[in-house]
Amino acid sequence: MDKKPFFSKPVENPQAIYGIQAVMEALDSGIEINKVLVQKDIKNAHIDAIVNVCKKQKVPVQFVPRESSIFPGSKNHQGVVAYSSPVTYHKLEDLLPKLFEEGKVPFILLLDRITDVRNFGAIARSAFCGGVHAIVIPESGAAQVSDDAIKTSAGALLKIPVCRERNMKTTMELLNQSGIKTVACTEKANKDLQFIDLTEPVCVIMGSEEDGISNEVLRKCSVLAKIPLNVGVSSLNVSVAAGIAIYETVRQRM
Repeated sequence: MDKKPFFSKPVENPQAIYGIQAVMEALDSGIEINKVLVQKDIKNAHIDAIVNVCKKQKVPVQFVPRESSIFPGSKNHQGVVAYSSPVTYHKLEDLLPKLFEEGKVPFILLLDRITDVRNFGAIARSAFCGGVHAIVIPESGAAQVSDDAIKTSAGALLKIPVCRERNMKTTMELLNQSGIKTVACTEKANKDLQFIDLTEPVCVIMGSEEDGISNEVLRKCSVLAKIPLNVGVSSLNVSVAAGIAIYETVRQRM
Protein backbone atom coordinates (compact mmCIF):
# COMPACT_ATOMS: atom_id res chain seq x y z
CA MET A 1 0.00 0.00 0.00
CA ASP A 2 1.17 3.50 -0.80
CA LYS A 3 1.44 5.51 2.40
CA LYS A 4 1.78 8.90 0.66
CA PRO A 5 -0.91 9.12 -2.04
CA PHE A 6 -1.72 12.83 -1.86
CA PHE A 7 -0.43 15.50 0.47
CA SER A 8 -2.51 18.20 2.11
CA LYS A 9 -1.20 21.64 1.34
CA PRO A 10 -0.09 23.46 4.51
CA VAL A 11 -1.31 27.01 5.00
CA GLU A 12 1.24 29.35 6.53
CA ASN A 13 0.52 30.68 10.02
CA PRO A 14 -3.03 29.46 10.67
CA GLN A 15 -4.61 31.91 13.10
CA ALA A 16 -7.67 33.67 14.40
CA ILE A 17 -8.81 36.54 12.17
CA TYR A 18 -10.73 39.31 13.96
CA GLY A 19 -13.02 41.99 12.58
CA ILE A 20 -15.58 42.38 9.80
CA GLN A 21 -13.25 43.62 7.08
CA ALA A 22 -10.44 41.18 7.90
CA VAL A 23 -12.80 38.19 7.93
CA MET A 24 -14.44 39.23 4.65
CA GLU A 25 -11.02 39.69 3.03
CA ALA A 26 -9.97 36.24 4.25
CA LEU A 27 -13.12 34.70 2.75
CA ASP A 28 -12.58 36.54 -0.54
CA SER A 29 -8.89 35.57 -0.72
CA GLY A 30 -9.56 31.87 -0.95
CA ILE A 31 -7.84 31.03 2.34
CA GLU A 32 -9.16 27.75 3.76
CA ILE A 33 -11.37 28.66 6.74
CA ASN A 34 -12.23 26.09 9.42
CA LYS A 35 -15.14 28.08 10.85
CA VAL A 36 -16.50 31.56 11.51
CA LEU A 37 -17.86 32.56 14.91
CA VAL A 38 -20.44 35.36 15.15
CA GLN A 39 -21.61 37.13 18.29
CA LYS A 40 -25.28 36.29 18.88
CA ASP A 41 -26.59 39.76 19.74
CA ILE A 42 -25.02 41.58 16.76
CA LYS A 43 -27.18 42.11 13.69
CA ASN A 44 -26.13 44.32 10.78
CA ALA A 45 -25.65 44.21 7.02
CA HIS A 46 -21.92 43.48 7.26
CA ILE A 47 -22.44 40.45 9.50
CA ASP A 48 -25.27 39.25 7.23
CA ALA A 49 -22.94 39.54 4.25
CA ILE A 50 -20.29 37.42 5.98
CA VAL A 51 -22.84 34.76 6.90
CA ASN A 52 -24.10 34.67 3.31
CA VAL A 53 -20.58 34.28 1.91
CA CYS A 54 -19.94 31.47 4.41
CA LYS A 55 -23.05 29.67 3.20
CA LYS A 56 -21.94 29.95 -0.42
CA GLN A 57 -18.43 28.71 0.39
CA LYS A 58 -19.74 26.04 2.78
CA VAL A 59 -17.81 27.46 5.73
CA PRO A 60 -19.35 26.47 9.09
CA VAL A 61 -20.82 29.40 11.04
CA GLN A 62 -21.42 29.27 14.79
CA PHE A 63 -23.28 31.90 16.83
CA VAL A 64 -21.88 32.37 20.33
CA PRO A 65 -22.71 34.61 23.34
CA ARG A 66 -20.97 37.96 23.75
CA GLU A 67 -19.57 36.79 27.10
CA SER A 68 -17.54 34.08 25.40
CA SER A 69 -13.75 34.28 25.80
CA ILE A 70 -13.59 33.85 22.03
CA PHE A 71 -14.17 37.61 21.79
CA PRO A 72 -11.34 39.13 23.89
CA GLY A 73 -11.67 42.75 24.89
CA SER A 74 -8.15 43.44 23.63
CA LYS A 75 -9.22 42.75 20.04
CA ASN A 76 -11.41 44.91 17.81
CA HIS A 77 -13.40 41.84 16.78
CA GLN A 78 -16.66 43.65 15.88
CA GLY A 79 -18.53 40.48 16.78
CA VAL A 80 -16.89 38.14 14.28
CA VAL A 81 -13.81 35.92 14.23
CA ALA A 82 -12.65 33.41 11.64
CA TYR A 83 -10.18 30.57 12.08
CA SER A 84 -8.00 29.67 9.14
CA SER A 85 -7.16 26.01 8.55
CA PRO A 86 -3.59 24.66 8.61
CA VAL A 87 -4.41 22.52 5.54
CA THR A 88 -6.41 22.66 2.36
CA TYR A 89 -9.33 20.25 2.53
CA HIS A 90 -9.97 17.82 -0.33
CA LYS A 91 -13.27 16.79 -1.92
CA LEU A 92 -14.04 13.09 -1.83
CA GLU A 93 -15.77 13.20 -5.22
CA ASP A 94 -12.49 14.40 -6.77
CA LEU A 95 -10.18 12.13 -4.81
CA LEU A 96 -11.90 8.76 -5.42
CA PRO A 97 -11.50 8.79 -9.23
CA LYS A 98 -7.78 9.62 -8.82
CA LEU A 99 -7.27 6.59 -6.60
CA PHE A 100 -8.93 4.28 -9.10
CA GLU A 101 -7.06 5.85 -12.03
CA GLU A 102 -3.74 5.24 -10.27
CA GLY A 103 -4.61 1.59 -9.77
CA LYS A 104 -4.99 1.82 -6.02
CA VAL A 105 -7.52 -0.13 -3.97
CA PRO A 106 -9.14 2.73 -2.03
CA PHE A 107 -8.90 2.60 1.74
CA ILE A 108 -10.97 5.44 3.24
CA LEU A 109 -11.60 6.23 6.90
CA LEU A 110 -14.79 8.12 7.76
CA LEU A 111 -15.07 9.71 11.21
CA ASP A 112 -18.69 10.40 12.14
CA ARG A 113 -18.91 13.29 14.65
CA ILE A 114 -15.68 12.60 16.54
CA THR A 115 -15.25 15.75 18.59
CA ASP A 116 -12.12 15.21 20.71
CA VAL A 117 -9.11 16.76 19.00
CA ARG A 118 -6.72 14.29 20.67
CA ASN A 119 -8.74 11.32 19.42
CA PHE A 120 -8.83 12.84 15.94
CA GLY A 121 -5.06 13.38 15.93
CA ALA A 122 -4.31 9.90 17.27
CA ILE A 123 -6.58 8.30 14.65
CA ALA A 124 -4.93 10.32 11.87
CA ARG A 125 -1.49 9.12 13.00
CA SER A 126 -2.60 5.47 12.84
CA ALA A 127 -4.34 6.12 9.52
CA PHE A 128 -1.23 7.52 7.88
CA CYS A 129 0.96 4.71 9.21
CA GLY A 130 -1.60 2.16 8.00
CA GLY A 131 -1.78 3.50 4.45
CA VAL A 132 -5.26 5.05 4.60
CA HIS A 133 -5.74 7.09 1.45
CA ALA A 134 -8.04 9.74 2.97
CA ILE A 135 -9.92 10.69 6.11
CA VAL A 136 -13.48 12.00 5.77
CA ILE A 137 -14.98 14.28 8.43
CA PRO A 138 -18.24 16.25 8.67
CA GLU A 139 -18.19 19.96 8.00
CA SER A 140 -19.71 20.68 11.42
CA GLY A 141 -20.21 18.91 14.74
CA ALA A 142 -16.77 17.32 14.66
CA ALA A 143 -13.12 18.11 15.38
CA GLN A 144 -11.43 19.95 12.52
CA VAL A 145 -7.79 20.06 11.46
CA SER A 146 -6.17 22.45 13.94
CA ASP A 147 -2.71 23.03 15.39
CA ASP A 148 -3.56 20.79 18.36
CA ALA A 149 -4.86 18.02 16.10
CA ILE A 150 -1.74 18.22 13.93
CA LYS A 151 0.50 18.05 17.00
CA THR A 152 -1.34 15.00 18.36
CA SER A 153 -1.10 13.33 14.95
CA ALA A 154 2.68 13.86 14.92
CA GLY A 155 2.25 15.78 11.66
CA ALA A 156 0.23 13.06 9.93
CA LEU A 157 -2.63 15.48 9.22
CA LEU A 158 -0.25 17.43 6.97
CA LYS A 159 0.49 14.28 4.98
CA ILE A 160 -2.86 12.54 4.55
CA PRO A 161 -5.78 14.08 2.62
CA VAL A 162 -8.71 15.18 4.77
CA CYS A 163 -12.08 15.51 3.04
CA ARG A 164 -14.53 17.80 4.83
CA GLU A 165 -18.04 16.94 3.64
CA ARG A 166 -21.23 18.87 4.34
CA ASN A 167 -23.78 16.05 4.11
CA MET A 168 -22.90 12.61 5.48
CA LYS A 169 -25.93 10.97 3.82
CA THR A 170 -24.81 12.20 0.40
CA THR A 171 -21.23 11.19 1.19
CA MET A 172 -22.31 7.66 2.04
CA GLU A 173 -24.29 7.46 -1.19
CA LEU A 174 -21.22 8.61 -3.14
CA LEU A 175 -19.07 5.92 -1.52
CA ASN A 176 -21.61 3.17 -2.19
CA GLN A 177 -22.18 4.26 -5.77
CA SER A 178 -18.41 4.34 -6.35
CA GLY A 179 -18.09 0.66 -5.49
CA ILE A 180 -16.66 1.24 -2.02
CA LYS A 181 -17.70 -1.24 0.68
CA THR A 182 -18.83 0.89 3.65
CA VAL A 183 -18.00 -0.92 6.89
CA ALA A 184 -19.44 0.47 10.12
CA CYS A 185 -17.51 -0.47 13.26
CA THR A 186 -20.27 -0.75 15.85
CA GLU A 187 -21.18 -2.86 18.86
CA LYS A 188 -24.61 -3.25 17.23
CA ALA A 189 -23.10 -5.68 14.70
CA ASN A 190 -23.38 -9.47 14.88
CA LYS A 191 -20.28 -10.22 12.81
CA ASP A 192 -16.67 -9.75 13.95
CA LEU A 193 -14.42 -7.46 11.92
CA GLN A 194 -11.89 -10.16 11.04
CA PHE A 195 -14.58 -12.05 9.09
CA ILE A 196 -15.26 -9.06 6.80
CA ASP A 197 -13.35 -8.90 3.50
CA LEU A 198 -11.35 -5.67 3.69
CA THR A 199 -9.11 -6.36 0.69
CA GLU A 200 -11.53 -4.74 -1.76
CA PRO A 201 -12.20 -0.96 -1.98
CA VAL A 202 -13.37 -0.08 1.52
CA CYS A 203 -14.40 2.76 3.80
CA VAL A 204 -14.11 2.00 7.50
CA ILE A 205 -16.48 4.13 9.59
CA MET A 206 -15.93 5.08 13.23
CA GLY A 207 -18.54 6.84 15.36
CA SER A 208 -18.55 9.56 17.99
CA GLU A 209 -17.19 9.13 21.48
CA GLU A 210 -20.64 9.50 23.04
CA ASP A 211 -23.11 7.56 20.92
CA GLY A 212 -21.21 5.90 18.10
CA ILE A 213 -22.24 6.05 14.46
CA SER A 214 -25.41 8.01 13.73
CA ASN A 215 -28.48 6.12 12.52
CA GLU A 216 -28.42 8.18 9.31
CA VAL A 217 -24.95 6.84 8.47
CA LEU A 218 -25.63 3.32 9.75
CA ARG A 219 -28.60 2.94 7.42
CA LYS A 220 -26.32 3.64 4.44
CA CYS A 221 -23.57 1.18 5.45
CA SER A 222 -23.17 -2.01 3.43
CA VAL A 223 -21.70 -3.98 6.36
CA LEU A 224 -21.82 -3.76 10.16
CA ALA A 225 -18.86 -5.21 12.05
CA LYS A 226 -17.70 -5.31 15.65
CA ILE A 227 -14.36 -5.67 17.40
CA PRO A 228 -14.58 -8.71 19.72
CA LEU A 229 -14.16 -7.78 23.40
CA ASN A 230 -13.80 -9.72 26.62
CA VAL A 231 -16.92 -10.12 28.75
CA GLY A 232 -17.31 -7.12 31.06
CA VAL A 233 -15.77 -4.60 28.63
CA SER A 234 -18.45 -2.66 26.82
CA SER A 235 -16.39 -0.53 24.45
CA LEU A 236 -12.97 0.81 23.45
CA ASN A 237 -11.71 4.35 23.12
CA VAL A 238 -12.48 5.38 19.54
CA SER A 239 -8.83 6.02 18.67
CA VAL A 240 -7.89 2.53 19.90
CA ALA A 241 -10.80 0.96 18.01
CA ALA A 242 -9.83 2.86 14.86
CA GLY A 243 -6.26 1.61 15.17
CA ILE A 244 -7.48 -1.99 15.44
CA ALA A 245 -9.75 -1.58 12.39
CA ILE A 246 -6.98 0.05 10.36
CA TYR A 247 -4.48 -2.69 11.10
CA GLU A 248 -7.00 -5.47 10.48
CA THR A 249 -7.30 -3.96 7.00
CA VAL A 250 -3.50 -3.84 6.70
CA ARG A 251 -3.25 -7.48 7.85
CA GLN A 252 -5.74 -8.66 5.25
CA ARG A 253 -4.12 -6.66 2.45
CA MET A 254 -0.69 -8.07 3.20
